[in-house]
Amino acid sequence: MKILKISAILVTALGVTGCVTNPITGRSSIQIANNSEIATAAASEYKTTLSKAKVITGTADANRIKNVGARIKNAAYAYYKSIGRESALAGYSWEFNLIQDNQLNAWCMPGGKVAFYTGIMPVCKDDNGVAVVMGHEVSHALAGHGNERISQAMLAQYGGSLLGGTMSNSQWAGVFEKVYPIGAQVGLLAYGRKQESEADEMGLYLMAMAGYDPRTATSFWQRMESSSTGSRTPEFLSTHPNPQNRIADLNADMPKALQYYKAAGGKL
Repeated sequence: MKILKISAILVTALGVTGCVTNPITGRSSIQIANNSEIATAAASEYKTTLSKAKVITGTADANRIKNVGARIKNAAYAYYKSIGRESALAGYSWEFNLIQDNQLNAWCMPGGKVAFYTGIMPVCKDDNGVAVVMGHEVSHALAGHGNERISQAMLAQYGGSLLGGTMSNSQWAGVFEKVYPIGAQVGLLAYGRKQESEADEMGLYLMAMAGYDPRTATSFWQRMESSSTGSRTPEFLSTHPNPQNRIADLNADMPKALQYYKAAGGKL
């Protein structure tokens, strides 16, 4: 049976290693899972999802997804290279696809597998709106939020047994499938509020680095919130911060974002 080697596990009763610091936001998190294993599993599920969906190609919206995604990806690589951390992105294999689906949703799986649904495109409206969503979703992947959630699930389910340093393939598969539901809901990882808030902040900076106006982020989130019908909240917002708190946080992060925007050639 294949055995997954786990490094940087709990070493003492309360002391923890495997702590990863986000180079853009400074937030630290516990990530003890194997990124290569996660990316491989995610790529497999992404391929399966696309095979069962109607993937839109050649349209203005489909091209917009690919173009905005490429710009934000390139901006992230440039930033990581500038701080000597480009090796952290070596395992990413980016794909940007538009799927025919009326849901107001988009997601990015570990390893850079991105999907937008056609339902969210009218809310995005333009390149800036797509950049808000793209930056947010790509940030989930770059920040290792998938690894963080999987690590939390591993520790909750197996706890001290991980001290042995190994997990069986079946154990690993069970954890992955619990965190990333298989099938229609693939990619809809239930991130926590701290992770969503970090994706907002990091995404704001990434879109600015890529030359998109970060000031458009607040209007996008206002449009997204107003798209709720009655008590029904779009899946994309189901675990996200309170709208008022989100806008306040974005405004607090805006001065730094505008510095990145100006450095990218944006007009203030």
